[in-house]
Amino acid sequence: MMNQMLNTTVKEMQDVVENNILRFWLDRMQDHENGGFYGRIDANEVLHKDAEKGAILNARILWSFSAAYRVLGNQEYLDAAKRAYEYFIEHFIDPEYGGVYWSVDYLGRPLDTKKQFYAIGFAIYGLSEYARATGDREALDYAISLYECIEQHAFDPEHNGYIEACTREWGQMADMRLSDLDANYPKSQNTHLHIIEPYTNLYRCIREMQAATTCNYVSVLGSVLPVDVVVPTETLIRIEGSLRNLIHIFTDYILNPETHHLDLFFEMDWTRGAGQLESYGHDIECSWLMHEAALVLGDQQVLRKVEPIVREVAKASEKGLRPDGSMIHEANLDTGHVDDDLHWWVQAENVVGWLNLYQHFGDEDALQKGLRCWDYVKTQIIDYEHGEWHWSRHPDGTLNTVDDKAGFWKCPYHNSRMCLEVIERFGGVKENS
Repeated sequence: MMNQMLNTTVKEMQDVVENNILRFWLDRMQDHENGGFYGRIDANEVLHKDAEKGAILNARILWSFSAAYRVLGNQEYLDAAKRAYEYFIEHFIDPEYGGVYWSVDYLGRPLDTKKQFYAIGFAIYGLSEYARATGDREALDYAISLYECIEQHAFDPEHNGYIEACTREWGQMADMRLSDLDANYPKSQNTHLHIIEPYTNLYRCIREMQAATTCNYVSVLGSVLPVDVVVPTETLIRIEGSLRNLIHIFTDYILNPETHHLDLFFEMDWTRGAGQLESYGHDIECSWLMHEAALVLGDQQVLRKVEPIVREVAKASEKGLRPDGSMIHEANLDTGHVDDDLHWWVQAENVVGWLNLYQHFGDEDALQKGLRCWDYVKTQIIDYEHGEWHWSRHPDGTLNTVDDKAGFWKCPYHNSRMCLEVIERFGGVKENS
C-alpha cells in the first residue's frame, strides 16, 4: 500500500515539475530580447520586462534546469540550463573583484553590486549542479572560485561561522540584512543553511566527476567532456573540512538545545539576537539538508551524531503543522505574533523533510505527514490555470494576490527540487515490493 502511494506520488510530481513548473519558466520567463530570463511576473500574471534580475533568481533557475536535465534527461532542460549558465557568467560574476552581484538591470548591467554570501552560495549551488549534469569543467572552476570567495571574505576565524555580506570591494557593511524582513545581525541561520547546501553539492559534484569512468559527447556544448577531472587534493580536503565544520556549526551553535528549533540571528560571538523566533519551514528544510550533508560526507561518526538531531528538528517543526497537512511560516514567541500564511516554499520543504525521515528511518507517520502536505499543495497551491505555484494562501484559505508569481524571491527551486527529490528517492520503488 505504501509503495502504491509513493508510485502515484512520483507520477504526480513528474507531471507537475514538467508540465506546471518548468513549462511556465520555459514559455513565459525566457527573455529573448535581452538574454537570460525576465525578472518578474506579478500575482496578476503581468510580465514586467524591465524588472531587475536578481542573482538568487538566476542561480536558482540555473540549478532547477540543470537538476531537471540530470534527473529527467530532457534536451529542452539542458538548453535552458545552458542559457541560464551563460547569462549568469556574463552578467553576474564580478570580473574585477570576484564574487557575484546582488542584481543587474533588465539589460544585464550591474545594479546592486553588494556581495551577499547567501547569493554567492546559490551561485555555487547552481554552477555545481550544472557541472554535475553536464560534466562542464568551466562551471566547476567557477563554483570552486566562489567557494574560495566565501572562505576568504565571509569566514570568521575567531568565532567560527560566516558573516552575511560585504560591499562590492569586500569592505564592511553597516546593513547586512538579506531582505527588509530580516533583522540586522552579522550572522544568520538562513545564510548558513544556504552555504551548507551548496558546499554539499560542490563536494558531491567533485567526487562524482572524479569517479566517472566514461565520457559522453554533449552536442550543445560542442566538445567531448574530459574523463577525469583533476581538482587539487588540497582543494577537496578544504571543501570537505568546510562541510564538516558547517555540520558542527548547525549542531553546536545554531540549534537551540532546549527547543530543538533553529535560532535565526546571531552576533559575531554567536549570542542569539532578535528574540525568540521560530521558522518552521527552515526547521524542516534544515532537517533534511543537514542530513544530506552528513550522508554525502560519508563519515559514520558524523552521521551517528547528526541523525538523532535530524529527527529532533523535524519533530520541533511539527509545531507549525495544521490538521490539513500544511505548515505555517514562523512565529515570534516574544511578541506573540504568528505569521500563519501558508507559503509555497514551506510546503515544498515540508514534503521533502518528512519523506526523508520515511526513506532513511522507516517512519510511516512521517510519510503520512509528507503526503498530506502534498495533497494540500495539489488542491491549494498549484496554479493549474496559469502555471507555477501561488506564493501562498492566507489562514482563512483566501489566495495571496499581492506577492509575485515569479520574481526576485519566487523561483522554480523549492518546488522543482521537491519533485526531483521524490522522483530520485522513490522513482525505483516497485508496486509489489
